[in-house]
Formats: sequence, C-alpha cells, structure tokens
Amino acid sequence: MADDELLERIALDPKVMLGKPVVRGTRLTVEFILNLLAHDMTKEDILHEYAGLAAEDIQACLLFAKASLENTAFMPLIAEAV
Repeated sequence: MADDELLERIALDPKVMLGKPVVRGTRLTVEFILNLLAHDMTKEDILHEYAGLAAEDIQACLLFAKASLENTAFMPLIAEAV
C-alpha cells in the first residue's frame, strides 16, 4: 500500500479525541497504538485486542509518526557536563 493511502487511514478532527490523530473510524489515537508497540505488545496482540483494526492501521500509525518527525529539529534538554 502506498504511503498516501496509508496516511488516509489516519484522521484529524477537533471533535474527536481533542483533535489528536486517530485511526479513522475509531477513537484509538496514534499515540495510543505507538505506546502499545513501545511496551512490547506485538502487532498480532493489538489486532486481537482491537478487532476493528487492520494491520495497515498499525503501519499507518508508524508512518504518521515518522512523517511527523521528519522535519523536526531536536535540541538537547540538558547540556552535557564536560
């Protein structure tokens, strides 16, 4: 599936979840899905737990996060002691 098709699976609506990006047709935020993955839940576990999701929805969350960070510059929060 092409990137633009995957990104269409993510919705932004100020009336849903305070405007956070969600998997289209759900109230599951991209942040929530990424948090599940970060805490060792597998794609299969997520799909089993949230039956309305498709594997492409999880892939879309990862792609959305990557695209969101693509043009972001990061600065260290604390200067390292020398």
